[in-house]
Amino acid sequence: MEYKVGDIVTLKKGHPCGSRDWKILRVGADFRLECMGCGHQVMMARRLVEKNMRGLK
Repeated sequence: MEYKVGDIVTLKKGHPCGSRDWKILRVGADFRLECMGCGHQVMMARRLVEKNMRGLK
């Protein structure tokens, strides 16, 4: 699947703020994701994002 900066992905497990939607800020071996609920940023391995992704908006 092709991922681009700016795409919104929905992950299986929600963030503690209650949001499940994340905006992609960086694509590569690791993804930088920003929570759409509170703005918190995290780095996750591509493998984990692809495994835990529910959908692409």
